[in-house]
Amino acid sequence: MAERIEFTAGDVPLVGTLRVADNAVGAVALSGPFTGVKEQVVGTYAERLTEAGFTTLAIDHRGFGESGGRRGHEDTQGKLADLRAAVDVLAGHTDQIGLVGVCLGGGYVMRAAATDPRVKAVAGIAGAYNSPAFFAQGMGIDNYRGALASFLAGYDDLIPAVAPDNGEAAMAGDEPYSYYGTERSTAEHWRNEVTRGSLHSLMTFDALGAADLLGATPLLVVHGKVDAYCSPELASQLHARAAGEKEIVWLDATEHVDLYDIEPYVTQAVDVTTAFLAKHLVTQG
Repeated sequence: MAERIEFTAGDVPLVGTLRVADNAVGAVALSGPFTGVKEQVVGTYAERLTEAGFTTLAIDHRGFGESGGRRGHEDTQGKLADLRAAVDVLAGHTDQIGLVGVCLGGGYVMRAAATDPRVKAVAGIAGAYNSPAFFAQGMGIDNYRGALASFLAGYDDLIPAVAPDNGEAAMAGDEPYSYYGTERSTAEHWRNEVTRGSLHSLMTFDALGAADLLGATPLLVVHGKVDAYCSPELASQLHARAAGEKEIVWLDATEHVDLYDIEPYVTQAVDVTTAFLAKHLVTQG
C-alpha cells in the first residue's frame, strides 16, 4: 500500500510516498529527474520495485511537488540533504538500504552514496552524471563561463521547464516536451517552471567525481545506448572510475525519456535493478 508521509531535512518539510513490501528484502530511496515529482518517473519505478519485494520511498525534493523549500529552484546540496533524510526514514525499517536515481537523480544518488556509508548499493538509470570539467571541455572554457554568467543574470527569474517548438526552456527541445508537455507526465503537483539559477546549479554540480569516493559500494549503471540529454560517455566514465563491484547495462533505447515510461525499456531497467539490489542488499545482511 502506498502511504503519503511527511518528514524533514533540517528545517525543510518533505513529502514522500512510502510503499512497504511484505517480507521486504531491503529498502530503497529514489530520486528522480530534474523538476520531477514523486507521482511521475520515480513513482513508476518505486511501484515496480515494491512489487519485486523492496520497501521504497519516492520523494519530492525540496522546491518541487509537495515539499517545502524555494519553489522551482534546484538546490544541489539541499537535495543531498533530502536523500540523507530519506535514508533516515528507511533506517527505521532495515539497515539494508539502497539508492536508485533516474536522470538527474542518478547523479544525486551517486553523490549521496559516496558520503553516506549506510547505503549498501546504488543504481543509476539513464543517469545525469554531471561534470563541470566535462562540460567546459566540450563547450570551451570561455563558452562555459559565459553560460554561467547568463544563468547568474536573472538568477531568481522563473522560466518554463519545457516548451513546444524549441521555445526557451530549462529543458529545451521536442524530446523533454514529449514527456513533460503531454499527458505522459500528468501529475497534480508538477509545475512547468524553474529558476534560471537552477541551470547554474546543474552546470556546476559534480556528480561524476562521486565515482572515486564510492569505495566498495556496489554500483549499477543502466543507460540507453543513445541519449541526447544524459551523456552515455559520462555513464561509461562513472562506471570505469568506481573501484567496487560494478555492473553496466546498455539498453537499445533511442531517446532519454524512453526509460521514463516506455516498454520494454522500463521493464528491462527494473529487472536488472531488482536483481542487483537483491544480490547486494541480501548478501550484506
